[in-house]
Amino acid sequence: MATCEHVRSVPAQDPSPNTPQGCEECLAEGTRWVHLRLCLGCGHVGCCDSSPQRHASRHFGKEGHPIVRSFEPGEDWRWCFVDELIV
Repeated sequence: MATCEHVRSVPAQDPSPNTPQGCEECLAEGTRWVHLRLCLGCGHVGCCDSSPQRHASRHFGKEGHPIVRSFEPGEDWRWCFVDELIV
């Protein structure tokens, strides 16, 4: 896998027991999502870019946290928004 400098700046974030089991904004709005992403900077759960609202990307734009990982069962890949790489 490719590497980027941003990976070093984030902790190994695991979901807490209080982590929502869906996109935080979609749950609040009553909308649907396709896949989920966990922000490794703060633990925010947002929907992917295939979802209508693209909340994970919006969260990156607002907060600047560069690395997310898949929040889907059986997936453990991470994505760097800045470098546009799977890391």
